[in-house]
Amino acid sequence: MTDSEGIEKLIRSHLAGFTGYSASTSPDTLEGKVDVPLESIVKMNANENPYGCSPRVMKALAKCPHLNIYPDDGQQELRKMLAGYAGVAAGSIVGSHGSNTLIDLIVRLFIGPGDEVINSVPTFDIYRFSTEICGGTVVNVNRDDNFAVNVKEIKAAINARTKLIFLATPNNPTGNVVPRHDILEIISTGVPVVIDEAYYEFSGETVMPLTSRYKNLMVLRSFSKWAGLAGLRIGYGVFPPRIAGYLMAIKIPHNVSVAAEIAVHESLADLDYLQGRVKAIINERARLFAELQKISWLKPYPSQANFIYCVVLKGSAGELHQKLQRKGILVRYFDRPLLENSIRISVGKPQHTDTLLKALHELEA
Repeated sequence: MTDSEGIEKLIRSHLAGFTGYSASTSPDTLEGKVDVPLESIVKMNANENPYGCSPRVMKALAKCPHLNIYPDDGQQELRKMLAGYAGVAAGSIVGSHGSNTLIDLIVRLFIGPGDEVINSVPTFDIYRFSTEICGGTVVNVNRDDNFAVNVKEIKAAINARTKLIFLATPNNPTGNVVPRHDILEIISTGVPVVIDEAYYEFSGETVMPLTSRYKNLMVLRSFSKWAGLAGLRIGYGVFPPRIAGYLMAIKIPHNVSVAAEIAVHESLADLDYLQGRVKAIINERARLFAELQKISWLKPYPSQANFIYCVVLKGSAGELHQKLQRKGILVRYFDRPLLENSIRISVGKPQHTDTLLKALHELEA
């Protein structure tokens, strides 16, 4: 037996065949594989903000004199800033290195071997990812043909082992929101419910005001999409105060960087600018959807996020993904149960839409 085989035998058994999360392709990895210069690649595969962050963020980071000092691990100023924006008490907020990390933290707090998490699929795969890492069991409840949640089936799936229910609204990758009455019916079960509002700023629909009323409700938000801070990794969650306390205790120390905290401060001081960019993306989403509807071999679904999910009705979505990539246009490709032969297109600037549509029509011809 080799040393590596000996080490491998010590790995937690349930992780031996674990399937990781499939992240989007980075342009940096495509040199020599596309027909355009890397700087000309149109990136529409990760739901990033094509306009970037507030100019105030860049100026403040350039002038920051204390990047050599650890951030406040108690997040006192950060929590106050976020409380003002979210309209909740600072003591109910926990900041983190992206909302993905908060999902992982919540699962670590609630889930161990034998515990169950109800997942309304298809949806964001990180819920499955974190649950399986912790040794929990994912109980998948299928959405309907229009990707609406099945409240009756969710309630029927609850048992003594159920510890969490995850709901993304707008849902990723399908873009639809979960109606408030459905959320309320699920919250009424008493099971801890996590509402992932990473795309809230593009939909305008939120259950944040309900967090003070329901002690089993947790809401997650992100600065990656609307504020253009995906590269700095900053998200936050709103929790019952005692749960917030537990999460603060078990989180990795200094889990929000000085740079990210500065970026939050400057973003919240420049809301008019950022909301103007959000409005531009929403307007472009409407144009992109209308144009995609004109392509007979695509079926786009209405979206309240900053992306549009499409089923490829004729031909292979995998081949379409590769052909677009060759032309320097990156989209997200899916071919798994409930997301067969489909793509997700992030909403870009008008010129990005034009480039995509030109390529699609060339491929059609």
